[in-house]
Amino acid sequence: MELSIKRVIIFTKGMPALTRFYRDVLGLRLKSDEPGWKEFDAGGCDIALHNGTSEVGRRPPKLVFFSAEVAKTREALLKRGAKLGKIKSKDGLDLCEGTDPDGNPFQIANRAGT
Repeated sequence: MELSIKRVIIFTKGMPALTRFYRDVLGLRLKSDEPGWKEFDAGGCDIALHNGTSEVGRRPPKLVFFSAEVAKTREALLKRGAKLGKIKSKDGLDLCEGTDPDGNPFQIANRAGT
């Protein structure tokens, strides 16, 4: 049996703010726009927003977005209103941490993965 991840669902009470963030700030394409459900194309895995609450553990999941040019991506996202920290670089790896309007962590990194 082979499994592959198709989507990550984020539960939120702030659907309008998160929709604007993932669509307008991060620039993801809205694939599905239904009452209580928004789904975005994030490359190899979709991100879905679902109305409701979630009891996040002590350390919530983090969405990581690939960018070959972290500094340029950071600047563009800051101009769109994203909340991002400074770029951290070590041994060719560049990354930048941020949070969405609900406080969910995300990262921009140049680590492509395999």
